[in-house]
Amino acid sequence: MGPAELVQAAAMARRFYLEGKSKIQIAEEFGVSRFKVARVLETALERDLVRIEIRVPAELDAERSDALRARYGLRHAVVVESAADSDDAPDPENLGDVAADLLGELVTEGDVLGIAWGRSTIHMASALHRLPPCTVVQLTGVYDAGTADSGSVEAVRRAADVSGGEAHPIYAPMLLPDSATAAALRGQTGIARAFDYFDKVTVACVSIGSWAPGISTVYDMLSEDEREHYASLGAAAEMSAHLFDAEGRRIGRDLGERCITVEADRLRRIPEVVAIAGGHRKAAAIGAVLKSGLVTSLVTDTAAADHLLLETGPGPRPALDRADPDGS
Repeated sequence: MGPAELVQAAAMARRFYLEGKSKIQIAEEFGVSRFKVARVLETALERDLVRIEIRVPAELDAERSDALRARYGLRHAVVVESAADSDDAPDPENLGDVAADLLGELVTEGDVLGIAWGRSTIHMASALHRLPPCTVVQLTGVYDAGTADSGSVEAVRRAADVSGGEAHPIYAPMLLPDSATAAALRGQTGIARAFDYFDKVTVACVSIGSWAPGISTVYDMLSEDEREHYASLGAAAEMSAHLFDAEGRRIGRDLGERCITVEADRLRRIPEVVAIAGGHRKAAAIGAVLKSGLVTSLVTDTAAADHLLLETGPGPRPALDRADPDGS
């Protein structure tokens, strides 16, 4: 390219890339055809006159995020850099920070936001700094009634304070001794009021646990005999007190009858269900829950993403096909 061509190409590139003008507008300004403008812009890229950089914050892995979204048919997949490569490393703390920013994008004024119990969801709530006016409802009971001040009840109240909306917490344990006790609690006024909102939830935030000690709250709450029983049924993952085998089929439905939690069918009807989970030790469980069809978006880390992207065969597309994990 001669000097006149270089100057013209630079000017056209500035108009197009920096000033946001269309090719037609540029063509009119320079008295050429829009096809000529297109050729000049293409040549500018080929000759390295223009360099395009796609830059995201260092903690976000855009390539893995897009690959994971496409592989599993998710609406949104956000992958953050793993804090550690150890197999027993906990969920990276920045998962909650990134999930809080994602909710700030997804929730719109008038939505009903549901928050389930989970260490990741509680961290997400504490990291919230902006939410449009919305109602916030608790989707599960708490791990222990004595932890309400620092657990999911507080998470719901924190989100409601940020949004300026109503809060509907559930002051009850997640797991009860039997189904009769759970049913009685569901009938109590405050809890029933929260349950009434379940069908109105438009965006839900959940966490995922593997069926192992310290990685699933429900696992930790059960007796050893109960753990072995559900393991014999093929339990591989737990989400909001619902158990799934490796293929995403829901098992151990009797456990749900003893729990204060949103029903799986109601969860499936929520338009946007965002799961927060990461790490090597949760990777297989995340895959199982994705196969269930209950989750539409995922915030995870590179360790889990690499495992999920190694899966072969046709992948589930939960955001496109909200499958019934009960198979009915």
